[in-house]
Amino acid sequence: MDLKRIGSAKGVATLALVLVLTASLGTFLVQARTPQDQTLPGTNAAALAESGLPMQGRQVMELIRQGGPFQYEKDGTVFGNRERLLPSQRRGFYREYTVPTPGLSHRGAKRIVCGGLRPRVPDACYYTEDHYSSFKRIVQ
Repeated sequence: MDLKRIGSAKGVATLALVLVLTASLGTFLVQARTPQDQTLPGTNAAALAESGLPMQGRQVMELIRQGGPFQYEKDGTVFGNRERLLPSQRRGFYREYTVPTPGLSHRGAKRIVCGGLRPRVPDACYYTEDHYSSFKRIVQ
């Protein structure tokens, strides 16, 4: 083999390697995208992995599944969805729970709102850190 053919073969091999790595990186980036980047159908709420909740939010989710006990009297009461940011449901479908904010002596603005017929096994839960101005749907 002469040097021209060897150089040409190296160039083709390098180009092929670059194309394979570029395709692999693109696939990785698409697969690695978190649910936070997605808007869920039927709602304006972006998705948030439960593991992305603050520690206090993860604790509240566990209490919801256990049926309590909850720290605040309002926890577990009906959430009216007056802001109409969550999917429309009949009254009583949604319940709200306080997510404590360290350092505050009051309930603060963070809440988890869950909907469904069985409070311990909700159909959907949403997190707000701005007292119902916006929501993120909590996904497993």
